[in-house]
Amino acid sequence: MGISFDNIDGVIWYDGRLVPWQDANVHILTHGLHYASCVFEGERAYGGRVFKSTEHSERLKRSADILDFEIPFSVAEIDAAKQLVIDANKLPDAYLRPVAWRGSEMMGVAAQTNTIHLAIAAWNWPSYFDPATKLKGIRMCLAEYRRPDPATIPALAKASGLYMICTISKHKAERAGYADAMMLDWQGRVAECTGANIFFVKDGAIHTPIADCFLAGITRATVIDLARRRGIAVIERRIMPDELDGFSECFITGSAAEVTPVAEIADWRFTPGRISELLMNDYAAEVQPKGKAAAA
Repeated sequence: MGISFDNIDGVIWYDGRLVPWQDANVHILTHGLHYASCVFEGERAYGGRVFKSTEHSERLKRSADILDFEIPFSVAEIDAAKQLVIDANKLPDAYLRPVAWRGSEMMGVAAQTNTIHLAIAAWNWPSYFDPATKLKGIRMCLAEYRRPDPATIPALAKASGLYMICTISKHKAERAGYADAMMLDWQGRVAECTGANIFFVKDGAIHTPIADCFLAGITRATVIDLARRRGIAVIERRIMPDELDGFSECFITGSAAEVTPVAEIADWRFTPGRISELLMNDYAAEVQPKGKAAAA
C-alpha cells in the first residue's frame, strides 16, 4: 500500500488560504460526512495549467446549487485557487480535487445555516489505467447496481452521495479481475461506468448514451468535439445492452481515465481500433497548453 492520502507533503487550499496538508481536516460531525451534502470535481493539470479549469469550476458551483447551498467563492476565485495549489506544490502535471461541503454547526437533515467550506488538493496521479497496456483495452463487467431514476436523485450534480453505488460496483469488479464495471440506467439501458462515460463505434460512427440520468462529463464533451472536428459522426441516443454485439470498438472517457479503449464488457468483445487510438492521441494533444503543443 502506498502513502496514505492524509499524510502527503504539500499544501491544500482551504477556505481561502494554503494550509499544511496534514492540517486540512474536518470535524467528525460535519454534515457533509453524515448526510452527503458534498460536491466535488476531478480535474487534471498538464504543463502547469488545469485543463478546462473554468468549466469545472462552473460545474462545481452548479452542483452545489442543485444540492441547495452556495459556495462562497466565485468561479474566477476558484480558478485562481486551483492554479495557486498547482504552483505552490510544484505540480505541473497533477490531478486536482476541489470539494465543497456543509460544515458542523447543525447535525440533522436540515442544516440551512451551516458554513459552506471549500478545499482544493492536488497530487501526482498518473494514468488511471496502465499506459503500457491501455491500447489493448481494459476488461469490464456489468454492474449489479443501476443509475437511479433522475426523479429520485439530483443526477446532474457531481455529488459525493451519488458515487456510493459506483464504489460498490468497482470493488466487486476489481475482485473479479476486471478494471471497471458498466452500469445500466433504471430502465435497463446502457448508462456509464463507475467514474467515466462510455462510447461505442459502429460503421465509422460513434454512439454514446444520452446523459440525462448521469453526469455528462467535461471530458465526454471534449471528445465529442474532437471527433466532430475529424468529421466523425457522433450519435447520442438510447442504447440497449443487446445492441452491444453490433459495435466494433468501445472506449471510456473521464478526467481520470482520459480516453481508454475497452476490449471486453461481460460477454461482449470489442477490438480497440483506429477511432479509439485517434481520439486517444487527439485528446493527449488537446490537453497540452497551446504554447507547449505548438513547440513540440
